[in-house]
Amino acid sequence: MAGARVHSRMSTLETLRESGVVAVLRGAESETVVDTARALVEGGVTALEVTADTDGSAEMIRTLSAELDDDVLVGAGTVLDAATAQSAIAAGAEFVVSPSFHEDVVATCNRYGVLVAPGVMTPTEAVEAYEAGADVVKVFPATTLGPDHVAAMKGPLGQIPMLPTGGVSPDNAGAYVEAGAVAVGAGSALVDREAVEAGEFGAITERARTFRGVIEDAR
Repeated sequence: MAGARVHSRMSTLETLRESGVVAVLRGAESETVVDTARALVEGGVTALEVTADTDGSAEMIRTLSAELDDDVLVGAGTVLDAATAQSAIAAGAEFVVSPSFHEDVVATCNRYGVLVAPGVMTPTEAVEAYEAGADVVKVFPATTLGPDHVAAMKGPLGQIPMLPTGGVSPDNAGAYVEAGAVAVGAGSALVDREAVEAGEFGAITERARTFRGVIEDAR
């Protein structure tokens, strides 16, 4: 059982980069979330995001934070307001991700020293979010924009860490890393709900290993 987590925003960013993949746990079930998380970690994915629109998300974050080793990051996703951000942080979230940019979410995370990654699509949004205190920008939806968009943004904005999310799979994850992404976010392409429901956690581990292999090869 893990003890108190005291990661700085810088160390959180480094762990996120080392993982290369942020596993998005949307619609997770409390009965299977720990086994799912352990399967992902066994496959080398050490950054796990429980989305705030999942029933019982705060309690799941609290449970994962207690059950997983300290070198595994547990965060909250789909955070749209400061109250949700604060609730997730109180439950133990070590990073907060949004699909869009909300200054109050960024400010709350900065106040408590928690890494924050708001969603952006354009260079203007990326700069505004970074100037407001974002540590990373979530380039979303990646499936609409593609790796070339990330590469084009990284040209003039190389100082801003970018996390493409949405439609990322083993087939294109490497291209996003080659384009300059610090890591990628992946949901259904990584966490197969049917495999979870069937208790086939080994399949989740294999998917995680595949993702990690693609990321490592691209680096």
